[in-house]
This record gives sequence, structure tokens and C-alpha cells, in this order.
Amino acid sequence: MAAKKKATKKKVTRKTAKKAIKRTTKKTAKKATKRTAKKTTKRGKKGAVASLIISKSRTKGAVEACNVSGDFYTALDGYVRDAIMKAEARATQNGRKTLRPQDL
Repeated sequence: MAAKKKATKKKVTRKTAKKAIKRTTKKTAKKATKRTAKKTTKRGKKGAVASLIISKSRTKGAVEACNVSGDFYTALDGYVRDAIMKAEARATQNGRKTLRPQDL
């Protein structure tokens, strides 16, 4: 049976302490930039619609025989928003504040 090595503590000098601090600050800075990059991509461009009304996973699940391209979701979302806007206009013309199926 081999003898176990005894764990020895390394002597911490000022240089090694500074290097460790630099390493940790670089890592945290990288993480912070990644987080902000993710947030900006989720929000999208200024003036653009930030989120979709439709669910991508449910849309893909509803399609049986074809694949769904990435552009389809935005087009479908625009179509749904347009339909909602028209239904809202029809409901207000009829003096209602509630959307009903006949508004579509």
C-alpha cells in the first residue's frame, strides 16, 4: 500500500494573492458581460416587439407533417396581433369592452 502524501499549505505571498484577485475579477467581469449580453438579446431592438404572443413550442407541436422555420413564428405573431387589433376595433364599434368570437 502506498503512503499518502501529506497535504501542505502553499505559502501565500502578495504576488499570488494579487494574481488570485485579478483572476476572480476577470471571471466575474466576463460573467457580468455575458449576463448583460443575454438581457439585451432577450429585449430585442428598440421599437421592435420584445416578446411573442404565440408560444413557439405549442406552435411547433401543432404542426404535424412539416418543419417550422424561425421566420414563421414572427409572421404568425404579426398575423395574430393584426387579428386582435381588428377584433378590438369591431368590439368598440359595437359599444363593447369585451372581445367575443364573432369579432374575429
